[in-house]
Amino acid sequence: MTGSLRLAAVAAGLGALGVALGAFGAHALADMVTPERLATWRTAASYHQVHALAGVVAGGLAAWRPSRAARAASGLFLAGIALFSGSLYALVLTDVGVLGAVAPLGGLAFIAGWLALATALWQDAAGA
Repeated sequence: MTGSLRLAAVAAGLGALGVALGAFGAHALADMVTPERLATWRTAASYHQVHALAGVVAGGLAAWRPSRAARAASGLFLAGIALFSGSLYALVLTDVGVLGAVAPLGGLAFIAGWLALATALWQDAAGA
């Protein structure tokens, strides 16, 4: 159970980081990168925020009602943030196009996370 709460705590910290990175993009990057790159940054920040919250929810669920699927969901959301949002942030900052090739792996982690969360909720409902 402690590990699940730690995942939720890391996700909450990533939520704070997402706000900071979103603000950085809106204020510091606005005049430094092309509008297309700024749109990429905003996409990264948006997915970052949504999945940080999803990670908190999944980690909290796993702590409240121990579930391998909920714990996996939280971990997958965190991995997705690192791979998807992280690669897009790096792409914008470095203009190294190959970094964009990493983003789909993060997208797959997000999808797997949502499916794991759905599984955890379904299993919990079946056991209730």
